[in-house]
Amino acid sequence: MRIILTTLTLAGLSATAASAADAKAGQAVYNTSCKSCHGPDGGGSPSVAKMMKVEIKDLKSADIQALSDADIKSIVSSGKGKMRPVATVTGGALDNVVAYVRSLKN
Repeated sequence: MRIILTTLTLAGLSATAASAADAKAGQAVYNTSCKSCHGPDGGGSPSVAKMMKVEIKDLKSADIQALSDADIKSIVSSGKGKMRPVATVTGGALDNVVAYVRSLKN
């Protein structure tokens, strides 16, 4: 019985590790789909903020980092304020972008 439980536990852990988000892959998606507005370091593009007449929040800030993964996914998927939904970022790529945003933490 212990062998079966140990095997199932290890299988579950390896499946979790295999499905873990990849910040490096998320950076590639971010560079393609987010960087033009949010800047190369997540600090926001001053020219886009001025043009859109909005404050683009720093993705490294405590406010953004305090959001849940589900909140960040919702903002990317559904948009918020003047930010439009990013329809090209879905599924695993969305998880990877969240992992990348988390890696920007100050």
